[in-house]
Order: sequence, then C-alpha cells, then structure tokens
Amino acid sequence: MEEKKNIKVLVTGGSGFVGGYCILALLNEGYSVKTTLRSLARVQEVKDSLTAAGAHHVDEIEFAAADLTKDDGWDEAVKGCTYVLHVASPFPMVQPDDENELIIPARDGALRVLKAARNAGVKRVVLTSSFAAIGYGQSSKDHVFTEEDWTNIHADVRAYIKSKTIAEKAAWDFIGKDGSNPELSVINPVGIFGPVMAKDRSTSIQLVEGILAGAIKEDMPYFFGVVDVRDVASLHVKAMTLPEAKGERFLATSDGTISLKYVADLIRKERPELAENVVDFPAASKELYVHMSNQKARTILQWTPYTKEEALLATLDSLSQH
Repeated sequence: MEEKKNIKVLVTGGSGFVGGYCILALLNEGYSVKTTLRSLARVQEVKDSLTAAGAHHVDEIEFAAADLTKDDGWDEAVKGCTYVLHVASPFPMVQPDDENELIIPARDGALRVLKAARNAGVKRVVLTSSFAAIGYGQSSKDHVFTEEDWTNIHADVRAYIKSKTIAEKAAWDFIGKDGSNPELSVINPVGIFGPVMAKDRSTSIQLVEGILAGAIKEDMPYFFGVVDVRDVASLHVKAMTLPEAKGERFLATSDGTISLKYVADLIRKERPELAENVVDFPAASKELYVHMSNQKARTILQWTPYTKEEALLATLDSLSQH
C-alpha cells in the first residue's frame, strides 16, 4: 500500500460520473490522486460525493483547474503524475446544430492531455473512448463487434459518435508518431449505468430517470449494451498498470444488449414500487439487436463485470435513495 501511495494518478473530469468512480477505485487501491475540474468552485461538492460513496483520504486529493477547450492548466495538472486517466469528454443529451461543437473539444482535449502527459514524462495514459467509436455506420446484422471494429464516420452518424471516433483515432495517431511516449490504453464503454454518486448524471442514467418519470414513452431504434460504472472504473485501473494493456483498446460491456422496453419491464418486475409512471413500451424489433464481445477484457485484464440486471437495479436503487 505504501508503494502505491508514492504513485500519483491524474483523473480528468473528477466531477463526472465515471471520473468520480475512477477516483474512488484509485483511493481504495491506495494511490495518490489528482483530478481536474473546469471550476475549483466544485471541490467541496466532489469531496462530499466521494465521502458519501465510502472513499477514504478524500482530503488528500489534489485539485487542478483545467478545461479541455483551453491549453491553460494542463501542464500543471499533469506535473508529478505517473499515470493519467483521461475520462473527461462532452456527452450532451441534445445533439448540437454544429457537430464541431462536440468534435473539436473531444479531439483537441485528448491531444492536450496527451501532449501534457508526454512533456511531464507520464508512463501511461488510459483514455475513455466509447462503443460509439466501434459499432456505428455499418451493418450490425449477424456481426459481433469487438475491439477490431471502427465506426465509419463517413456514414450517417450523430455528432457524438463521430466525435468519439475522431478523438480516439487522433490519440492513437499521436502515440504512433511520438514513439509510444506515453503508452496508451483505451477503454470503450457501452451505456454506463450503476449507482449514482453525485448530481452529475451520465446520459444513460438520464434515460432511466426519463423512463421512471414517464417522460420517455417510446423505444429507441436500436438495442444497446450495459456496463456498471464500477466496472468501468476497475477496467481503467487495470489497464493503467498491466503490461498487457499497453497499446490495446478494451470494449467494456456486460453480456448481452437491451432495449428501453427491457428497462421498463425490469422496473415493473423487480422494483414495482418505482413503476407508477413507467409506460408499457411496444415490443422492440429483434432486427435491431446488436452483438458485442467482452472477451478481450475478460481474458487479458481478468475482468468480470456485473450483469446488466445488476447494473440496472443498482441504478434504480440509488436513484430512489437520492
């Protein structure tokens, strides 16, 4: 434990859903943690959320102000860190009119972090990408998506999907040209669920809130994967140090995919006391089912995720408590 205490890890976007759980996982493993926020006015809020989630040594976290859209602050944020978990990235519920509002901060933000990491002599950066960079713009019928797949950004895909793909490719290109300094590993999560920690909600959690409130009344035109935020955090920490993770990307998903109807049916069956406003969705078309594999993360990183039902029920239980 003492040895890890001397290893400092920077987590970008510490007020976010995934960022918060990455900090929690690192603290629980004994690492020293620094995190970036766009505004240091949120420091106490982040500390309170982590404390409520069971984190220890919260007062030892270092905070740095840095924004993905600006150069200022990144060299100082990365200084003294052995590893960087670059988690922060824009993910809006409403797509912008101009796709560059998402593409530019996602791509340039990743490159700012990588350049600062290179200049500071960071050993490895773990980048949070997305299944959005893997499974869109191509036929999914009878195809099992893996880390070998890339989204076709020239197809008719949404700005967010394009932004994640372009940002991840830019990161790999940067490392390729820079002689693998720092090392890079990438995590590609599907829809991230699990217990909420703070007021910052992932878009996936907002979907569940919409179903609970009766605001969402129809299914989306596709099935999607589920992963628990605690598993996403543990995957980042594993990918940070294991030699086998260098230069690899890992698809973070539990087994199987779901529709919004599946979520609504699960609420009625397992948490009927929360189902007062839940709409009875029409059956989703099985033609839209998506297949994906988590075998690489399971095998190389010895990762065993929660089931999709466990992740969704943890979401529901924490939302009812909050």
